[in-house]
Amino acid sequence: MQKTLSLFSFLFAACCTVQLYAGTPVQISSPGAQTRLSVDQSPSGTISYQVSFKNRPAVLPSTLGLQLKEPAVSLNSFDIIKIDSGLVDENWKPVWGEYGQIRNHAKTLSLQLVSRNEQKIRINLLFRIYEEGIAFRYQFPEQPGLQHFILGDELSTFGMSGDHKAFWIPGDYDTNEYPYNESKLSAIDATVGQRSTEIAVRSIIAPNAVQTPLMMKSSDGLYINIHEASLRNYPAMNLMLDKKSMQFKSVLVPDAVGNKAYLQAPAQSPWRSIIIADNGADILRSSMILNLNDAPAAGLDFSFVKPQKMVGVWWEMHVGKASWDYSGGQVGSQQQSRVPHGANNQNVRRYIDFASKYGFDGVLVEGWNTGWEDWFGKWKEDVFDFLTPYPDYDLNALSAYARQKNVRLIMHHETSGSVTNYERYMDRAYDLMNRHQMNTVKTGYVGRIIPRGEHHDGQWMVRHYERVAEATAKKGIMIDVHEPVRPTGLHRSFPNWLASEAARGNEFNAWSVGNAPDHETILPFTRLMGGPMDYTPGIFKIKMSHYNPAKTEQVHTTLCKQLALYITMYSPLQMAADLPENYEARPDAFQFIRDVAVDWDDTKILDAEPGDYVYIARREKGGRRWFAGGITDEQARNFILNTRFLEPGQQYLATIYRDAPGAHWKDNPEAYVIEKFIVNNRSALNLKLAAGGGFAISMVPATGDDLKQYKAYKQK
Repeated sequence: MQKTLSLFSFLFAACCTVQLYAGTPVQISSPGAQTRLSVDQSPSGTISYQVSFKNRPAVLPSTLGLQLKEPAVSLNSFDIIKIDSGLVDENWKPVWGEYGQIRNHAKTLSLQLVSRNEQKIRINLLFRIYEEGIAFRYQFPEQPGLQHFILGDELSTFGMSGDHKAFWIPGDYDTNEYPYNESKLSAIDATVGQRSTEIAVRSIIAPNAVQTPLMMKSSDGLYINIHEASLRNYPAMNLMLDKKSMQFKSVLVPDAVGNKAYLQAPAQSPWRSIIIADNGADILRSSMILNLNDAPAAGLDFSFVKPQKMVGVWWEMHVGKASWDYSGGQVGSQQQSRVPHGANNQNVRRYIDFASKYGFDGVLVEGWNTGWEDWFGKWKEDVFDFLTPYPDYDLNALSAYARQKNVRLIMHHETSGSVTNYERYMDRAYDLMNRHQMNTVKTGYVGRIIPRGEHHDGQWMVRHYERVAEATAKKGIMIDVHEPVRPTGLHRSFPNWLASEAARGNEFNAWSVGNAPDHETILPFTRLMGGPMDYTPGIFKIKMSHYNPAKTEQVHTTLCKQLALYITMYSPLQMAADLPENYEARPDAFQFIRDVAVDWDDTKILDAEPGDYVYIARREKGGRRWFAGGITDEQARNFILNTRFLEPGQQYLATIYRDAPGAHWKDNPEAYVIEKFIVNNRSALNLKLAAGGGFAISMVPATGDDLKQYKAYKQK
């Protein structure tokens, strides 16, 4: 339910938490009074806000406003014509997710403003105050003096209370695939991104610019995360830091002529979210960004949506064993020798057989369609038609064979950045999928965007991603989007949008400097705050020299950490990314990937620290099985996992997959041990994680035979 009350009703209520006196700020606290928002108006009409968390300053006074280009108006001086406050308190059930039910509980504050200039433009400034932080957005109501308008800039600021430690990537209009940096705010230098030459398109904004989600930690242990929610019909927000004041200012992605957004009243900005905690685990527990998104639109039926696990013709291209193109020259490792075309009938049948044998839902096939020979780097419009297979790929026969095996082929639509071309073919491409009963598509946007001059994260592309989500929903198709704008919780509005990449994925380990051991301990606090990531975990052959003795690249984890990622990096679409033969060589470790769920009723963040470690346990949707995973950075660690979340009075068979003694992400990454014990809700598992390592555990209600065969766990 949602309750909205007038501020003036609140003023006469004994339990009033909003105060308004002449010359003093409007103040309002979260329902449990943990977070407090103060909104002030200066004599000149400037509106500012500040936020405290448990009586500690989190955001210092920060001004708000907008700059319109047409009409040319600065909206930074206002009169307040009305103030309303209220309460949101609802429980809702996601189609899929980390929890079976989510509570949306927040105080609300609405300021109706009118600009002090001659245009007298009206704006609503909306706030939500949650226990774990606040969010705000701008709203343009219908009004006689403002219909169509062009946004020149957004003037939102975020004042920090000190030189916090930050986990950041360079502010950029086109890519979010940079490796993460950890530094003080004062040491931010986004030009470090110029070294990432392996990224196809880079548009670094300025040395002091960073992307959201931005994770910070103060010297006195306050954790602050800045992002946005419900990004629709608006450009993505980056942040520009003033190092003297330690204040961030919003920077919106421009279009080809420098404008930020073309809007028509009524219109609104995305929510600007500030999540605050006094420990890392509480940051990951937040559902604020999801709660700030709308429920699915009426009339769209998402009953077809099903979380799933897949294998695919993909990793073999990245390691140089196969090619995307028919002629055999397009491989991720950029080697010169020709290799077989990966998407051929015999090879795809092999993957279908493997998926069927081991219980996987789908088989992704990349490189199936014509156009790959000169797809990259040409900035040409007519690349793929998304309809025509290569001569060695019989779509009719393979899709029929997959259905016989109770497996579905997963479509691949790489656009090469030519989005106008994709939009011309979308309907026909989705109809082709429907005819072959293919219900999932992976899209890709590698390269410079067409319309030329547009950016991956600008308003035009944000609207395109939404058009794709809506068009596929109407066709009964789920999507996995690569190289898009970073997610902002829109999977609540479009549950068929299962996952995105939108960060530096596992494939970078195959042909570049790769991802440092701390990378996966940072992602949950940054990229994953906005939604699930298709990270493609599950690599068992860690060193690329296995495929080519001359190669020195490797995955920067142990094998057990690859297993743990299925728990610590949530996605309802999970890929077993390695080659079938590598799994069949280690069926005992592969069993965890086969067993692990992809949809959950409950999630417990056991402990977490950005850049260091993440420990999580989850209970499968509609079942009693629990799975736990833990990962560390380059430091070896011990962790005691208390199983108090298990059902009281129930004995469980715990299968523990852990790093072997002597395991190390670089020196001995594939060494692991598997153990089985009986545990209950009073057990405490003593787990050792190797440098760059991890653990994975399945906990299944024990049978009578299990109780006879296995010993109870005793803490070592």
